[in-house]
Amino acid sequence: MRKRSIGILEIVSRTGHQNWYGRIMRANLASIMPQCVAVWCEQLGHDVAITYHNGPHPLTEPLPDDLDLVIIGAFTQSAQVAYALSNYYRAKGAVTVLGGPHARCYPEDACRYFDYVLGFTDRALIEEVVQECAPHRPRGRYLSAPRQPASLPSVRERWPHIRRLLEKAPLIKVVPMIGSLGCPYTCSFCVDAVVPYQPLDFDEMKADLRFVREQMERPIVGWHDPNFGVRFNDYLDAIEEAVPPGSVEFIAESTLSLLSEPNVKRLQKNGFRAILPGIESWFDMGYKTKTGRTQGQEKVDRVAEQVNMILRHLPYLQANFVLGLDTDEGDAPFELTKRFLDAAPGAFPAYSMLTAFGRSAPLNLEYQRQDRVIPFPFHFLNNNGAMNVRPRNYTWPEFYDRMIDLHAHSFSRRAIANRLRANRGWIPKLMNVVRAVTFEGWGKIRYFKTVRRLLDEDRAFRAFFEQETTEIPPFFVEQIRHDLGWLWDWLPEGALHHDPYAYLKAEGLAAPEVMAQA
Repeated sequence: MRKRSIGILEIVSRTGHQNWYGRIMRANLASIMPQCVAVWCEQLGHDVAITYHNGPHPLTEPLPDDLDLVIIGAFTQSAQVAYALSNYYRAKGAVTVLGGPHARCYPEDACRYFDYVLGFTDRALIEEVVQECAPHRPRGRYLSAPRQPASLPSVRERWPHIRRLLEKAPLIKVVPMIGSLGCPYTCSFCVDAVVPYQPLDFDEMKADLRFVREQMERPIVGWHDPNFGVRFNDYLDAIEEAVPPGSVEFIAESTLSLLSEPNVKRLQKNGFRAILPGIESWFDMGYKTKTGRTQGQEKVDRVAEQVNMILRHLPYLQANFVLGLDTDEGDAPFELTKRFLDAAPGAFPAYSMLTAFGRSAPLNLEYQRQDRVIPFPFHFLNNNGAMNVRPRNYTWPEFYDRMIDLHAHSFSRRAIANRLRANRGWIPKLMNVVRAVTFEGWGKIRYFKTVRRLLDEDRAFRAFFEQETTEIPPFFVEQIRHDLGWLWDWLPEGALHHDPYAYLKAEGLAAPEVMAQA
């Protein structure tokens, strides 16, 4: 195989405009897979440069100009940035590849702008792409491995790339690790729900932990598992065998069903400082909270009691919610969430709006069959910039009124003060205050109020939400132009638009009139 010059670029943010939280944490938001791809390419004997983009700006050193192949990793919210970068590097003579969540969710659209689009990716697939390294235009070539890889490069192998990124983290430096792929839960909206759960090698995990401790004094490890600790005792046995208790601090996303008090105490003993469980809904997904069929106020009481127990042992907890589900109706989902926050004031709430990410979940086919998917530009599909599924039980003004009210309650000065008193440690206190007064809190309230006003005042804006037109309102176009900066001039023609029914059409399930639509 001819030696290639390969650039690997991950987009860690769709915009370079940073609030205080972004300045503190953005360098820690990088994914593991681009680093793994870099290691695989190096093992195959190629010259590799890796960089991370913060919207239109490189967070680390920019890539060289004379590249044979550019591999870009992107979430859907960064798709327009990725499309512009692909166009830019194609103009320089490079072949371009897209991997990551957007490639899995929207392969039909991504193939319009990349030579290769990758689903599940392993070393053999990367070797095939690098060996061929040929332009595929106007339609790119979609490739996918049969399943997730059985193993990934170690932290030791990825360390040169991790170290360069950590140098850009000004205050908190988090080493990315992963112990499992896929998920045992079946949340209808989740991209990982259809991926079989697969633990990675525990001996390799132990070796990684020992290596990290050699490289850093009291390191922080962020587990990238969709749900950490499914095999709880195996995970904690491995951690306890590898490093002395408390010598490494950990952050993990888990589920309340795993967080019994004995387990939480064991997490505390072994240095876990932040946990991010999914509550999701007061009327659905009881298996994740171990509340079974319990719903409504009874579920609020049980979950609040458990969250308060967790916060007695761990200093930081982010409670994740999804709003706008088909089980939501009336004031109850929002009012119950407010009651939960009053009962568990130390929890930081993270709210997502129901979003159908293309092929990410079979349920998305049902939304498409019901003609409820709105072609919002990908730039806003970050779970809170836009809800691209028309709500079943609310008008748009009703939904946004409730979202504004919930956020105003969650991030009021009173709620921030209560959270501050309930938290322990200066880092949890700082992070929760900064998050509340920037975009996740006050900034989001301002944004939602603007959307709510335009729903009343701008007929064309409302018509887009009501699926009466596919013309993207100038309000959204101007935000994309602002966020892309110089990359706006490289955005390919038509790249703001996508077919929200591509999944349905590809499955041959669409009605003839839908199949005929552009």
